[in-house]
Amino acid sequence: MEISDPKTIRALAHPLRLDLMELLAAIGPATAAECGRELDVPQANCSFHLRQLAKYGFVEEAEPGADRRERRWRVPPEQPAVRVASGAAVVGRELERLVVERELRAVLDYGTRRGQESPEWRGKAGVVAGLALVSPEEAAQIEAAWLALLGPYLARTAAGGGSERHSGQRLVRYFMAATPLQAHETMGDGDDGHDAAGS
Repeated sequence: MEISDPKTIRALAHPLRLDLMELLAAIGPATAAECGRELDVPQANCSFHLRQLAKYGFVEEAEPGADRRERRWRVPPEQPAVRVASGAAVVGRELERLVVERELRAVLDYGTRRGQESPEWRGKAGVVAGLALVSPEEAAQIEAAWLALLGPYLARTAAGGGSERHSGQRLVRYFMAATPLQAHETMGDGDDGHDAAGS
């Protein structure tokens, strides 16, 4: 889902709302009270922010649980990933900053506990970085291929709320960033690009 409307972006650019979306993806449909207990946030706060997220389609009402008086929320299965349009200006940059800061904290946190991972997961997770010489069209193709590869897993997780898992499955964070270098940092037109490989 690509968003460009400033009001829609602003609705998402809030730390608690990002926490709520991530939590619902992890545990499945939940009430505001359940979210509040998980996040250690007052129920009223969660309820307000869930309604705001629902207003813009980031979450939706789920089937009622045992207590039909309480509204349950979920992440729409058909909308597992969100992308900020490139022309979204200041409010879009604020959302991107929040997302990048969250992902950076998660990467650093994983680094501190990587040595405690089970043998099955050791070497299966980590950070991959590279520098590639590509055209705008190729950059778009790379992003589309990444989303096509990951999309089914995101949708499956959203549909099952991360709770319907088989033996050995865990929730894993994925984050992609494509950041072109500034013009003065790139190679000249006559360079054949043989030294542009990264790993």
